[in-house]
Amino acid sequence: MLTAIFSAMEAGFIYAIMALGVYLSFRILDFPDLTVDGSFVTGAAVAAVLIMNGTNPFFASAAALIAGFIAGAVTGLLHTKGKINPLLSGILMMIALYSINLRIMGRSNVPLLQQETVMTIITEAWQKTGIDNVLNGAIAFAGFQPRTWAIFITMALLAVVVKLLLDLLLKTEIGLALRATGDNQPMVSSFSANTDWLIIFGLGLSNALVAFSGALVAQYGGFSDVGMGIGMIVIGLASVIIGEALFGTRSIARATLAVIGGAIVYRIILALALRVQFLETGDVKLITAVIVMIALIVPNIAAAQKEKRRKKRKMEEQARGEHVARAQTDYESI
Repeated sequence: MLTAIFSAMEAGFIYAIMALGVYLSFRILDFPDLTVDGSFVTGAAVAAVLIMNGTNPFFASAAALIAGFIAGAVTGLLHTKGKINPLLSGILMMIALYSINLRIMGRSNVPLLQQETVMTIITEAWQKTGIDNVLNGAIAFAGFQPRTWAIFITMALLAVVVKLLLDLLLKTEIGLALRATGDNQPMVSSFSANTDWLIIFGLGLSNALVAFSGALVAQYGGFSDVGMGIGMIVIGLASVIIGEALFGTRSIARATLAVIGGAIVYRIILALALRVQFLETGDVKLITAVIVMIALIVPNIAAAQKEKRRKKRKMEEQARGEHVARAQTDYESI
């Protein structure tokens, strides 16, 4: 079980980058962007093809990020300049990207098991440091020793760096304009701000993070597949919703940290659920849907119960106040 949890956390940090992209579009811009299902595969496809052709894996991952930005920007253009409904513009781009991704890869699946990737480079460099022996010795009492800590620690640091950079961006003038556009676009437009380009930039950045995550997932799993992005928007939303429910959203820094935490918790729940005997690997999407439903329903029930208790306390206080006032009136009449 500890091995499953460790692997889930390892993957959780990679998917957290995608979840941060979803957070940017859905929470900051208030834009239901379904491009994510396509741009995730675009990142994986671009990175895989470049690596297969001998490109440095780090440059290939950077190229995936740029490709994701372009995909997101096109969605923004469809909405802002083409005046297409936000939901429909994302769906149209998602459909278009399916064919584009097939064109990029040339086939439905590109294996990377025999190729040098970011993961293999990091692992080889890490093993020379001897840190694995130190860390495994420190947790020897648990009876669990992972093969390497390289991916876990590196991806954790990368997720934190992306989170900090996003926090920094959202505190700048452009970031504040993005947040204001998501909250009240007509008001921002009234101050002569170009909300169209803000939306295009925001969606581009969002899908850049999604595509970058897709590139890393492809290199982590050892393949890029045209169907690997199906349901990715639901996974991103699950991470955001679970994180917000568990860790809160009092500030931008706390909200982005909650998204990372939500992505990790989601992967752990998924890994543990798949250990149940009657569930199979093919049930992943069903489990994801159930997790999202629970994450959406439970906070609403809790909020309703809290509001009910608040009203009950208020009514009790009013009753006590009326009782005291009545008693004082009776005393004065005597």
